[in-house]
This record gives sequence, C-alpha cells and structure tokens, in this order.
Amino acid sequence: MAKKGLLLKRGSIVDATIIAAPSSTKNESGERDPEMHQTKKGNQWHVGMKAHIGVDTDSGLVHTVTTTAANEADVEQVRDLLHGKEDAVWADSGYREVQSRVKRDVQWHIAGRPSDMAKMREGRAKARTPM
Repeated sequence: MAKKGLLLKRGSIVDATIIAAPSSTKNESGERDPEMHQTKKGNQWHVGMKAHIGVDTDSGLVHTVTTTAANEADVEQVRDLLHGKEDAVWADSGYREVQSRVKRDVQWHIAGRPSDMAKMREGRAKARTPM
C-alpha cells in the first residue's frame, strides 16, 4: 500500500469473522476436513475457519488478512495484524488479553465484555466506557 502512496501510520482496527464450511457429515466425501474446526460464538456452534483482519483507522482500507482454524483465539493473531507504525489499536472483547501477549508501544482500546457492561451502573461512567 505504501508503494501506491497510501500511508499507514495512525491506528488499526482488528477483528475476526467466521468463514462457514459444511460440517464433516454433510460434505460430498463424508470425511472430515482436517483444516476445518468448530467454535462457539454466543450460543451457536460454527464449523469452518476464521479470517482475522487489520484495517487502517484513517482510510478504512484493509492492510492485513490472515486465516486460521475457527477454534484459534482471536488474540493469538494480533501480532500478525499490526503493521508496526500505529500508535493506537481498537478491538472487541475477544482481544482482552492482548496487552500481556503483544509488547508494543501503542494505546489499546479494547471493548468490555457485554456481561461486564450490563453490570455497570447507568450514567456517566458507563457512557465514558469504550464499547
């Protein structure tokens, strides 16, 4: 992207999405694909892989994509999703442990878990908490 004149420097947003695949009992061969794994999101089970994505906060352009088995923790991919020039990173609650795993001099903006947010009192403190 830098070769095209697009600078990536201010910040990144990281997230992951599930890429669904047919379950092993519903595919043509009836055999299990060793690369496909299951994961639970909320109360729903999914079979497939995950796409982990890093997006530039200023331009909205995707700068990094990695894929893993669906059961891989989102936080494990952060190191590969950052381009190294950002001063801030935004992520959802799946990345809560990132600060202890990735040693970078950036400001982390990690959303709280919905269950923790529900326990907070209504008012100014809840309104100031990043979601």
